[in-house]
Amino acid sequence: MTTTVTGSPAPVPVRCGRRITGMAAVLLPFTPAGEPDRPGFDAHLGRTLDAGLVPAVNMDTGFGPMLDPALRRELLVRTQGVTGGRRFVAGVHVDHQGPFDLDAYRRGLTEAAAAGGLPITFPSPGLAALDDDAYVEAHRAFAAEVDALLAFELGPEFHPAGRIPSIEVFTALLEVPGIVGCKHSSLRRDLEWQRLVVRDARRPDFLLLTGNDRALDMVIYGSDYLLGLATFAPDAFAARDSAWADGDLVRFWVLNDLLAYLGQFAFRAPVPGYRHDAAMFLRLRGQLACDRTHPSSPSRPEADREVLAEILTRLEAALTG
Repeated sequence: MTTTVTGSPAPVPVRCGRRITGMAAVLLPFTPAGEPDRPGFDAHLGRTLDAGLVPAVNMDTGFGPMLDPALRRELLVRTQGVTGGRRFVAGVHVDHQGPFDLDAYRRGLTEAAAAGGLPITFPSPGLAALDDDAYVEAHRAFAAEVDALLAFELGPEFHPAGRIPSIEVFTALLEVPGIVGCKHSSLRRDLEWQRLVVRDARRPDFLLLTGNDRALDMVIYGSDYLLGLATFAPDAFAARDSAWADGDLVRFWVLNDLLAYLGQFAFRAPVPGYRHDAAMFLRLRGQLACDRTHPSSPSRPEADREVLAEILTRLEAALTG
């Protein structure tokens, strides 16, 4: 069953009862000594899989742009071992600040694919500086390296080289068969609705993965998701998604509203501070021993813990009620 939301930029159908594809960017936890908590990472990756979500590693939530290449490779290997052949997404990064480096992207794409991951290309200063035609050609070259990949529209509030391309560029990327989806992280409903209209008309099987952690109901319009917020509570996201597929709208909206409250709170400015909120939330759940994050990542005030605890109490009641 569909209903229609009218207004700018175009009518967008609400798709009741559809199966939502959910992906969670996995937090990389840290120890009190400031080192990556590898067992904690493995355990949280396992919980994400057990919930039924597709884990995504070396993403912004996992501090992917801040990690050295050797650690990113190690996490790929660990993920391959934990997932045991199950699907996962892997961020591809280019670390230097110079001109566009296709060879560096090629190496990252093949490395991610060889580990069993679906690669997703992170921005870099060189990629962001390309004009529209060259940007599309770069993605055609990416697609020639692997069987499948995800494109990434990432706003500058998340990454200094972030870029939200025009709708014309998005439309051109739909024509590249090897690009099977795109994560859209503008935090703007209108731009995402616009892409859904084009996607539905031109390539309905293309995954448009919302990255809007402040508007979780984008899934009712046909977006799927790859969210940092989903790392706070993969089980709650899975329960919400199941309620939508089952037509249990009361349960869907109860869970969605609580998760939306969490998203609005955690993803306030400075947006990268959400990772510290994630660590605090997981520690409150008894799932992490420490809520330290990467030393280059902004932290949240201690007062956040009280708000997160109140949200957790309400969320646990909704899950068990």
